[in-house]
Amino acid sequence: MNKITICDLEVFYRVGVPDRERAQTQRLLVTVEMARDVSSAATSDDLAATIDYDAVAQRLLHFGKGRSWKLIEKLATDVAEMIIVEFKPHTVFVEVKKFIIPQARHVSVCLSRTRPL
Repeated sequence: MNKITICDLEVFYRVGVPDRERAQTQRLLVTVEMARDVSSAATSDDLAATIDYDAVAQRLLHFGKGRSWKLIEKLATDVAEMIIVEFKPHTVFVEVKKFIIPQARHVSVCLSRTRPL
């Protein structure tokens, strides 16, 4: 199994428990690691034989449009499920970083999901 990674993609989503925090978008960084056998793509040099990471990034950039979440745990779960369904990796790892505590570099949630066989 090989891994394709998008590291710290800057997105702007509405997330937070208080309504005032969700009133406007805030900057988050999303990291996605997608496990998939890419040996066919490496041999054929064909994008169709792998995961189009630009398509994933574009999907993530627009994923929050018209949506909001209270918890980054739910957001990370929704991102993982969308990637599993739409891009079909064997496994996806998602990390969402939020910059809400001034004394901390960030808070984050990390989770992984595996596609059912």
